[in-house]
Amino acid sequence: MADQTKVAVVTGGAQGIGRAICEAFRAQGVAVCTIDVQENNCFVGDIADEKTLRAFAAKVIAEHGGVDYLINNACLSRGGLNTCSYKDFNYVLRVGVAAPFLLTKLLRDHFRPQASIVNISSTRRLMSQADTESYTAAKGGITALTHAMAVTLAGKVRVNSISPGWIDTTGSVFTGSDACQHPARRVGVPADIVNAVLFLCDPKTSFITGQNLTVDGGMTKLMVYHNDCGWSYQEE
Repeated sequence: MADQTKVAVVTGGAQGIGRAICEAFRAQGVAVCTIDVQENNCFVGDIADEKTLRAFAAKVIAEHGGVDYLINNACLSRGGLNTCSYKDFNYVLRVGVAAPFLLTKLLRDHFRPQASIVNISSTRRLMSQADTESYTAAKGGITALTHAMAVTLAGKVRVNSISPGWIDTTGSVFTGSDACQHPARRVGVPADIVNAVLFLCDPKTSFITGQNLTVDGGMTKLMVYHNDCGWSYQEE
């Protein structure tokens, strides 16, 4: 009897990192189900809407019966204290935190043995630019949600998160200061995150759960002081 086809569920899979993740799974023969507000070949819809998310989960279960990998990737920013309304702030939290919670809950009884959940967080969970509160709060929330779900789903599903740093999805070439501010001496690309996702989904990493893997070229480990490397801080 042939091995059962693996099934991956990926939110926000129509472009950028999400699309790269979908393509990588398909290249391994994995059946991919994605939901995105942009056009795609599986399900078009807004994961901030509970009815839409329930319909998507029902479609996945009806068509595949079980899930091996859940990648909660979708998120967005609508600014922060200076520009974000209360309504928009809560919308970002619904997309970035509430939807991963509900989707996991909806699929909970359908995860197959050795299943893995990977939540896409961000280095913004621990560092910020001004006026980014909506996105930063969502990424802080998904990171905390990760270790909570890992404990609740212990013995059934492993749950980890990945915190990308600067990941370019445009195919641009960065040199000079843009590259050198990273100890890895380059800006990240989607493949860097894809490789981390596949690593955390591999049964060989079965002893890793509840963890966050930072994939940022070392950028968050580089201390920056006024007048370092020609950089100077100008007060507003």
